[in-house]
Amino acid sequence: MKSFVVALAMMVGVGLAAEQARPPAFESIPAPSDVAKPPADAATTASGLAHKVLQAGTGSARPTSEDFVTVHYTGWTADGKMFDSSYARKSPSTFPVNRVIKGWGEGVQLMTTGEKRRLWIPAELAYAGQSGRPQGMLVFDVELIDILPSPTVPPPDVAAVPGDAQRTASGLAYKVLRPSASGGSSPGKGSRVTVHYSGWTTDGKLFDSSLVRGQPATFALTDVIEGWTEGLQLMTPGERTRFWIPERLAYKGQSNGPKGMLVFDVELISAQ
Repeated sequence: MKSFVVALAMMVGVGLAAEQARPPAFESIPAPSDVAKPPADAATTASGLAHKVLQAGTGSARPTSEDFVTVHYTGWTADGKMFDSSYARKSPSTFPVNRVIKGWGEGVQLMTTGEKRRLWIPAELAYAGQSGRPQGMLVFDVELIDILPSPTVPPPDVAAVPGDAQRTASGLAYKVLRPSASGGSSPGKGSRVTVHYSGWTTDGKLFDSSLVRGQPATFALTDVIEGWTEGLQLMTPGERTRFWIPERLAYKGQSNGPKGMLVFDVELISAQ
């Protein structure tokens, strides 16, 4: 899917997934004492996945295979070697449940938001001996931060700005969907940001989504549509916000851009 946010904006002046590689040189997080095998108090599913709740969740909904999830996690091999960690990167990961290793897909569907769970994933539910991947049983500590419906399903308020949305002087409307847990500084107009996002027209048509592409987008706020430049400066890292961007702050009727008011869900991962 082509990224309209950057490609067209410049014209108007504006993990764990199976494919994910580990970024280099992050501080190692010590393995748990039971990394070598599941303890006696772990539960085991029919597939052979062992799991144990470390912290009860605060929500009640559980993700389905069609949902996307935002998580923090750390993964170790059975000898205690850490091979990946969103905690070490200090940035949670968002991905579709049905595009991760089988043990992850099964395990995260057992969880509710706010929950932390340890998973012991047998090799056949992990990378099954794939070259260049961690081998054998893998152990993960997973924190489920958020559950996101597939962006192919538009938000219920996509057609019009709801009454509880806030508006700026320019006409940009927005609503915080998930506040930042860690705070931090908002980006400035000259910042570069890394985000996950999905965009719809008011008839509910999805025209762009970094979630569907499976990769966050990074760009300068000077290189995007005006509504994005303004809106991202209202956010802090970790926050997820819905924006209703009028056409005059979006693509201004360009023949090769989405028309009318556009609706975006944006998660600000980081800003520099």
